[in-house]
Amino acid sequence: MVEEQHAHHSEEIKTNLRSRLNRIEGQVRAINRMIDEDVYCDDVLTQIRATRSALNSVAMRLLDYHMKSCIMDKVNDGKQQEAMEELLVTFQKLMKG
Repeated sequence: MVEEQHAHHSEEIKTNLRSRLNRIEGQVRAINRMIDEDVYCDDVLTQIRATRSALNSVAMRLLDYHMKSCIMDKVNDGKQQEAMEELLVTFQKLMKG
């Protein structure tokens, strides 16, 4: 059985990520309304690009937290190889998107 892992983010980090994700959720709802209202395609695409950029920003912030906490915890516990393998898998996941 695979050991389930959990992040240990501070409330400040969680609040920051939730705030960003709530804004992105609003952007997605706006895109949906734009489609319903037959807004000009280029304007919808501009909003989609902005939403994608906001999601990338959240991903980068989360990656930063992951590297500074989860990965460093493994390194400090003497699990350098495991930490590097996990980091490579994480980067592969990000690159697929």
